[in-house]
Formats: sequence, structure tokens, C-alpha cells
Amino acid sequence: MVIKNVALETVCGITSTFPENDKMEVAFAGKSNVGKSSLINAIMNRKSLARTSAQPGKTQTVNYYNVNDVFYLVDLPGYGYANANVEVKAKWGKMIERYLHTSRMLYAVFLLIDIRHEPSANDRQMYNWIIEQGYHPIIIATKMDKIKRSQLQKHIKMIKSGLEVVEDTIVIPFSSQTKQGREEIYELLDDMICHFYADDEEDEEAQNPKG
Repeated sequence: MVIKNVALETVCGITSTFPENDKMEVAFAGKSNVGKSSLINAIMNRKSLARTSAQPGKTQTVNYYNVNDVFYLVDLPGYGYANANVEVKAKWGKMIERYLHTSRMLYAVFLLIDIRHEPSANDRQMYNWIIEQGYHPIIIATKMDKIKRSQLQKHIKMIKSGLEVVEDTIVIPFSSQTKQGREEIYELLDDMICHFYADDEEDEEAQNPKG
């Protein structure tokens, strides 16, 4: 995948109506301090497309990035922000759940988990939400540069065990510092684009048979 152009097109708050897009959507979810903004900047090859901050919880909206005018990268609010009050946390959770439940163009969900730690209760809840909505989440294990290479497989196993992942779940170790894992994400996105639009064409042909 070559990122030719990317732009923040739509921002939705708690009370917003989500847009009716005509392109594939791929969502990224993760805890508020998991490095989601850094990952988005890394895979979109931009330094400050998604705002990073030393203070977690910066993303409080659903942000739609138009990528190459081919698909939308959807940045979901960071969950589990400790300093947010209970009411705000509940509203963010409802917004994420509403998006997962109602988006007609959502094709895949990437769930970011900090590779250094066992998945939290919030991580497990988010994983289960994604599964319940009929998606098979792809796990991105962030901050892999923070652990020793010899510990990599042990920590991947810890994540799989902590989330109780379904069989054949993809786990991609990723570092926003070294960009390791980015090519694997690109390959997945390329495959998704091919399958999504191929399925679209088949549906159109079925609805409008020639002859």
C-alpha cells in the first residue's frame, strides 16, 4: 500500500449521527494510553495526522480519515481513561458500541493492546463487543520496542490468553518507533480493499444480471 493522500473528513461526537459513507471503513480501537494516535500516524506516513499527547484520553470523538479516496480509517475514542468520570466513560462506551452496531460499511476492526501488560478488563470488554457485533478483530500488540525480542512470543501468548481469543486470530507486534509491523498492516489493508470491492461488484451483478 502506498499512502498518496489522507485527510480527516468527519468528526463525530457523542450526540452526532454517523455518516453514511460509500467506501469501506476499517476501525481502530484501543485503550487511551495504548499508542493509537502514534500508530495511525505511522501507518498513514504522517507526523501529526492524529494528535498525540502525553496526557491519555485525547481522542474523544469518532474520527473518519479518508485514505487515497478508497477507504476510511476510523479512529474510535480511547477507552478506559482513568481521569474521566463514570458518566463520560459510559457515554464513550455507548458511542463506540453504537458505531460497531450501526456502520454498514465497517469491514474490519483492529484492536490495539499494549504488549507489555496483560489485557485489562476494558480490553476484554472491547474485544467481546467486537466479537458480539460479528467481527473477528485483528490484534495489534503495540510498543514492542519496549520489551526484549526474546520475550516477544511470551507476551503475544499472554495477550491471546488474556483476551481468550478465537482460533486463528491475527496478532501483529508493532512499534511506532521502528515501524516494525507496518508492512503487515499494509498487506492486510490491501487484501481487505480487494475483497471488499470484489464482493461489492458481485452483489451489483447479482442485483442487475445482464441478458
